Amino acid sequence: MTCKIVTIVGARPQFIKAAAVTREILRHPGQLEEVMVHTGQHYDPNMSQVFFDELEIPAPRYNLEVSGGGHGAMTGRMLEGIERILLDEKPDWVLIYGDTNSTLAGALAAAKLHIPVAHVEAGLRSFNMRMPEEINRILADRVSTLLLCPTAVAIDNLAREGVTQGVHNVGDVMYDVALHYSERARAGSRILQTLALREKNFALATCHRAENTDDPVRLEGIVSALAQIAADMPVVLPLHPRTRKLLQQFELEQHLAALTVVEPLAFLDMVALEQAARVILTDSGGVQKEAFFYRVPCITMRDETEWVETVELGWNHLAGADRVTILAAYTALGAGAAHTHCQPYGDGQAAGRMLALLQAAST
Repeated sequence: MTCKIVTIVGARPQFIKAAAVTREILRHPGQLEEVMVHTGQHYDPNMSQVFFDELEIPAPRYNLEVSGGGHGAMTGRMLEGIERILLDEKPDWVLIYGDTNSTLAGALAAAKLHIPVAHVEAGLRSFNMRMPEEINRILADRVSTLLLCPTAVAIDNLAREGVTQGVHNVGDVMYDVALHYSERARAGSRILQTLALREKNFALATCHRAENTDDPVRLEGIVSALAQIAADMPVVLPLHPRTRKLLQQFELEQHLAALTVVEPLAFLDMVALEQAARVILTDSGGVQKEAFFYRVPCITMRDETEWVETVELGWNHLAGADRVTILAAYTALGAGAAHTHCQPYGDGQAAGRMLALLQAAST
């Protein structure tokens, strides 16, 4: 009997995680069928057909084109659209990823229709309830039948909340992705030549989280620190359109003059830069982990992280969004911070384990 899965995604990082699972599904024709739904939550000009070609997966079957507006309005419109698709498709499972509004909408739509939910990256916690992502991941976990955890820490977080049924440590699907694409990016991308960069002689930075971009003090702390680091070595900043708009609004554009500012990059180009950088500065959860997988020191420009293992092992340094603390972390890296080499995120076979659990629970 074919196990039918509806996958709900809405942001570029979710597509990248889902690609590992989709490739595994395609290896089991007749046993597994996937219907991918893009809510449209995050518009990204680089998510063209080329993006899906690079990921080696089909484009989504549905695109709800829901973006913009407040959290409630956005989630409500997604909920309505996803419910309609689920009623038509009648899947055995709904598969959700991470912590976006798309994640929550998919979880609620499925739960109200009594369709079992499998949550990839279950059990992650920042312990900051002011983050909409924290609310989304807690609520998604509560209505999920299978909680597919990436680490032992995630298992422990759920146990403290009294959640122990259907909980599995499958490993981190992002490690599957890193292993699959690292060589392809190194061989196929020309981004270092295009930007005239030398390997291990530049910093790579990203900044997109609302907690940073919407606060002019935090945003200035970040970009002024990046500008100062640029006096030491080139700093490449793929700039999200929303971040660019807010830099203009807060009159902080002068700090960009010292940086190598580029448009959002194609997937393989970003992977190539991550591997080649001497240091990565980011507020992205995914980029923190990718830095760890590629053994590149990372400075996280947030006050907390869900990926505590990267900090405990010395590869990731929490610096907040203050110029002084970011520069202190950068100086500490230059002095040679201690790193521990171990892999708490599994063996790169997370996708296969997830699908085996879904199939077993469907029989």
